[in-house]
Amino acid sequence: MKINIAKSAGFCLGVKQALIIADEAVKNCAKIDMLGDIVHNEEVVKQIKKMGIKKINKLTNGKDKTLLIRAHGAPKSTYRKAKKLGYKIIDATCPMVKEIHQIAKQYQNKGYKIIIIGDKKHDEVQGIVGQLDKEPLVFNPKVKIEKKMLKGLKKAVVISQSTQNIDEVKNIVYKIKKYIPHLKFIDTICKPTRQKQNEIKTMSYQNELVLIIGSKASANTKRLYQISRKINPKTYWIENEKKISPHWFKNIKSVGITAGASTPENIIKSVVKKIKNIG
Repeated sequence: MKINIAKSAGFCLGVKQALIIADEAVKNCAKIDMLGDIVHNEEVVKQIKKMGIKKINKLTNGKDKTLLIRAHGAPKSTYRKAKKLGYKIIDATCPMVKEIHQIAKQYQNKGYKIIIIGDKKHDEVQGIVGQLDKEPLVFNPKVKIEKKMLKGLKKAVVISQSTQNIDEVKNIVYKIKKYIPHLKFIDTICKPTRQKQNEIKTMSYQNELVLIIGSKASANTKRLYQISRKINPKTYWIENEKKISPHWFKNIKSVGITAGASTPENIIKSVVKKIKNIG
């Protein structure tokens, strides 16, 4: 059985940077709090906890404490409140997400209505929304666009969550264009996401079976699974090697493997090892 691993499988640069920043913070700061998880992967979350970074649900007294901002970013209000409560802030927001923040603010200042394509409840989208003084429109890429949703809009800019499916985003932009005379689209899907999605499209055709490795909470991993499943019905989404079923591989000669942007290398290696044992 041949095993093909995607070149882009695993950590993206944004996740790598966030973990490096977290490691440096632990060396230099006594007490570190973090609102939520640094990235969407259970293994990484456990590592962060072992390092001594405390996950909190709300900001309290920040005296002699540091607040670590996660890779997905945070609203402006979080920064303001943290400073007011006495926290020192260390920012591990992905540089590409920060770039989306700047684009959104820049175009709102120019008088454009901001339209965000993404998952409204996702941390990254909430962080983008939280940068803006005026409420943007947030559309799930699968929503059916109707004229009443865009009533009165003549000038708007469309951006997207960095891990969205580019084909779905372009499709919804095409539909929005029908109703807004002056519409600008800025492709804010990050390069690692684009690479992963392009690779999985090819890999799903070239292999009899495909494994997507990553947390069920990971948006970019979910997208990889959705893209692959449309092409190859024998696509399975697993968190780790324990989720593999040996019967999947009966009469299978080639397996394609990729992993989400927050999936550690050791999990990918464990999955490959188990498949080799099955083979």
